[in-house]
Amino acid sequence: MSALLMASFRTVKGFRDFFPEECALRNYIFDTWRSVARRYGFVEYEAPVVESTDLYRKKSGDEITSQLFCFLDKAEREISLRPEVTPSLARMATTRHRDFKKPMKWFQIGSCFRYEEPQEGRSREFIQFNADILGDASQGTDAELVALAIDVMLAFGIQAEDFIIRLSNRQIWTTFLADNNIAEEHTSSFLQIIDKIERAKHEDTSKKLEAIGLSLDVVRAFMAATDGEHPAFATLRADLSARGLWQYVKIDASIVRGLAYYTGTVFEVFDLKHGLRAVAGGGRYDKLCALMSDGSVDMPAAGFAMGDVVLGILLSKTPGAQLGITDYLNAQQGVEAYVVIADEAQRPHALATVQALRSAGARVDFSFNAQKVNKQFQAAENQKARLAIVFGQEYPQVALKNLVSRSQELVPAEQVVSLVLEELKKPIQGKMIA
Repeated sequence: MSALLMASFRTVKGFRDFFPEECALRNYIFDTWRSVARRYGFVEYEAPVVESTDLYRKKSGDEITSQLFCFLDKAEREISLRPEVTPSLARMATTRHRDFKKPMKWFQIGSCFRYEEPQEGRSREFIQFNADILGDASQGTDAELVALAIDVMLAFGIQAEDFIIRLSNRQIWTTFLADNNIAEEHTSSFLQIIDKIERAKHEDTSKKLEAIGLSLDVVRAFMAATDGEHPAFATLRADLSARGLWQYVKIDASIVRGLAYYTGTVFEVFDLKHGLRAVAGGGRYDKLCALMSDGSVDMPAAGFAMGDVVLGILLSKTPGAQLGITDYLNAQQGVEAYVVIADEAQRPHALATVQALRSAGARVDFSFNAQKVNKQFQAAENQKARLAIVFGQEYPQVALKNLVSRSQELVPAEQVVSLVLEELKKPIQGKMIA
């Protein structure tokens, strides 16, 4: 009965376990995100995982609830697991905007939840890296975010030939609609059509466009003629060209982002070899803070988000990315030194050394119980220890063995901690030990 019960307990659909190897990869992704964001001067923040459902309705309308994990709490308040972080960011920023100098360059890493059908590249719980700049309306902000997205990809070992930034600006479509005498009330539905133009059937798209007074041929002709020479992209192009990053950008008018709150530059990051979903996406949303504060704080903003699910698939398929992952895992997993207790009478001295080394920052392990020496050395090998420190009958002399070079020497017990720490600082196989 108990075995049957145990077999019935599985992860909830769309959610993931992180066993040690998956957790190590997750931490590598987190550390890379944080490292690049901090190089750009971003500071980290966090927001609640649970918010009032009305916060998301305020941003996206009533239809958003079909995609939410929403429920009533014990006080009969309707709350939701966050599907994204931008509404929370807008709430936080508008509440205390006077306390921070502008522009506010903030980033966040955390879980989000959407009640949708799991498939490759999409799960019901996913982890996002969010980077946003608030309080600056210039295209310099847009360029900074695009540059950050590019550098994040490069930091993962994903090369120029592996990805592209597909970029556009919603204002070019606003102008297009005005030039074609299309009423402003059709803007939202038109942008929804453009957002799906690559995936929808030709005849369906044509009918929807005709319903608002446009032809598919006219739209496609405009898209084909819109390139990097369009004046809407001049400032952005000059900025990114000066940084040597314009080569990563492709102007693509079909990129409008589905969410209604975007107001200007929009972009998505795509791999070029595996046909995956967008790795990241975002843009300018200058009206959201005013919307979330009922007009009391009108603060321009722009940002993007990168999810771990598609990114993880891309990393697994990109040979250059695997090198960085391997180096990180080798540095983070296992221990640097293993204390071998060959004589149980010396266990107290061995434990004192273990604690002293750990207090000094070294990664050290040992056997909790009496074990044969060969089993302890096997444990040291399994944990990828660089050094073995052997407490045996020679005490107060301690054997210090380098498990890489297989060299060994006897050292005085009172010097073993300083000698081990010194040894761990030395280069190994051409690399410095972190």
